[in-house]
Parts: sequence; structure tokens; C-alpha cells
Amino acid sequence: MTLRLPAADGTLRTYRPRTDPLPPAAGAPLVSRTVLAAAHVVADPYADVSPDSPAAVDWDATLAFRRHLWSHGLGVAEAMDTAQRGMGLDWDGAAELIRRSAAEAKAVGGRIACGAGTDQLTGGTLAEIRAAYEEQLAVVEEAGARAILMASRALAAGAAGPEDYLEVYGHLLRQCAEPVILHWLGPMFDPALKGYWGSPGLDTATEVFLEVVAAHPEKVDGVKISLLDAGREVGLRRRLPVGVRCYTGDDFHYPELIAGDEQGFSHALLGVFDPLGPTAGRAVRLLDTGDVQGFRSLLDPTVELSRHLFQPPTRFYKTGVVLLAWLAGHQSHFTMVGGLQSARSLPHLARAYELADGLGLFPDPALAEERMRTLLSLYGVTR
Repeated sequence: MTLRLPAADGTLRTYRPRTDPLPPAAGAPLVSRTVLAAAHVVADPYADVSPDSPAAVDWDATLAFRRHLWSHGLGVAEAMDTAQRGMGLDWDGAAELIRRSAAEAKAVGGRIACGAGTDQLTGGTLAEIRAAYEEQLAVVEEAGARAILMASRALAAGAAGPEDYLEVYGHLLRQCAEPVILHWLGPMFDPALKGYWGSPGLDTATEVFLEVVAAHPEKVDGVKISLLDAGREVGLRRRLPVGVRCYTGDDFHYPELIAGDEQGFSHALLGVFDPLGPTAGRAVRLLDTGDVQGFRSLLDPTVELSRHLFQPPTRFYKTGVVLLAWLAGHQSHFTMVGGLQSARSLPHLARAYELADGLGLFPDPALAEERMRTLLSLYGVTR
């Protein structure tokens, strides 16, 4: 059987899907690296909603996907950008997601960390921003999860300069019950975060970020860097205080950053590990044995798919992630909260399918082919 896949130039090309399924992977815990997959949410396709409505989530399917990630040895980074935080999932929905996922993690023994931000605000004073962070931190801590301090759109809009970031983050870190992960999300993921840490220049912003960490190293488990700049991440990683981890959020260079060099390595907190969960788990187990070459041989070929999913406008990478979850059989539909299944073109989605199929990512290639054929027919591509 073949599929006719649309190319970016409007032509159709013939593609022959592979027939061998994804091999099963052992689920032993990962040892040499801490690996968190930022997980997507599954929308309720039967909910009567509009793009302006609160998100309607299929909780059973959403939690089942987290169990899938845990079964392959990965941890879950919950209520993050991949879960459409601020792009369809509001704070009320995120709070429920955090509570449900943290309870599920406790029940099955899964690792979890959850995002705390200020998305209940559209703006505000520094005091209001601090209070919003505190409200969300309380939800995460009461759920028994590690907190990830997310970048704040309200702070990016309201801060007068670096001193305001130092004040807000210092205030929060002093009162955190447990060490947190600090998250620096670049404007390619969220344009509203341009100039974060008080400067449009990355060199100056990096110094402010490191000053926050250096002032409270005992309260920082690690930092998550999502700038798609491997050199900057390595330079920053080498300057972290002893005991503070670097979690790569670089969906373009993750194999080399996780493998590391003679001076250190990055752990991982990645959106692309949502569709790559089994492969990532298998690769890190090789790294656990010291087999860096085997690790790279598994993960390096996935970078082309990741770069495709995260191509500009990068913030819409979630559409490809959810497409692959549907094709892989983790959910029964290709529907997203906020209607974001329409955020990428058919040629983009077709290429994502082709790359994922070529990597052998689908447990049931025949199911993936059937579902892709259905999607193509909805767009008017005939046999």
C-alpha cells in the first residue's frame, strides 16, 4: 500500500509506509541522566466548546499517556508549554491537570515536576505577580510534586529591568519548600517573553539568570534552558554552582547536549520526548552502560523530525506532537484544545508522519497509515 503525501510546493508524492512495528522497550529506571518529557494534554473531542472556551480535557486519555511515558523510564514535566499552557489551557485547567497527574504519579511511582507561573494574570504589579506565582507554587507543593518556575509573561511586560527579576525570583526561592527548576523559555517558543531577565541581549540576560541561581543555589535543583542555542547552554552549564543541574530544553541539539563532553553534560526536559518517549528511554539506557556511540546512533536520527516539528513559528510545535500521538494510537482523535490542530499545514503534518514512520516510531504502522489516510481524505487527497 502507498500514500499520496502533499509536498510544500503543492505536488503529491508517493510514499510507501514501513510495515515493521516499533520494538518493545524495557522500562527500567534511567540512571545516568534525569529525563523529563513535557507531555501534551488530550482534548475531549465531544465537548461543545469554542476557541474562547475553557479547555475540555479527556482526563482518562491524558493520564494514560503519562503512564506510557513513565513505563519507559521517563519522568513527566507537567502543565508546561507542551500542554498548551497559555495556548488553550488556562490556569484553572492547569491546576486540575497538576493535581490529577501528581496523584497518578504517586500511585504508579512515576517522577513528576509541574509548572508554576502567573498565567492567571494578564498584567499586574510586582506584588501581584509574586502573589500569582505563590498561588501556583502552593498548588504544586500541596500536590507533592517538584515545582518548575516558569517564565512569566506578566513579569516580562511589567519588569522595569534586571533588578525586578532578581527581587521576584529571590522572594520566591526563599520561601520554596523544596528546590525548584528554573525555566528560561526563549521568545521563539513564546514571543511575549522577549527580553526576559531584563535585557534583549542574551549575554546580559545570562548574567542576570546566573545571578539568581548563585544567590540561592540550595533552592535550585536545576535550570532548564530553551533557547535553541547549544553553545550558550554549554557555556552556562559550566558556570552553574556545584549540585545545580542543567536540563536541556534544546529540541535541536539534545543528543550532543545530553551526551555531554569532558566537562559535563545536560539532563533533559524536552517537548520532543513526548513523541520520542520509548526511543529516548532506550537511548539513555545505553548511556547508562557507557555506550555513548549507541546512544547517539539512536537519538541522532530523530533530530530531523524534531527540527521539523519545531520549525518557525516554533510555538506551534504542539500540533505535530499531538498528530503523532494520534497516529501512534495514544488517543482516538486529532483534536486539540483551542482548535490548534489547524495551526500547521497539511504538507507539514504529512512530512511529520513520513519522518516518524521512517524512524519506526509507530507501535502499529498499519493503524498510523490508516489514520494518515483518513486525514488526507479530509483535506481532499484521494487515493
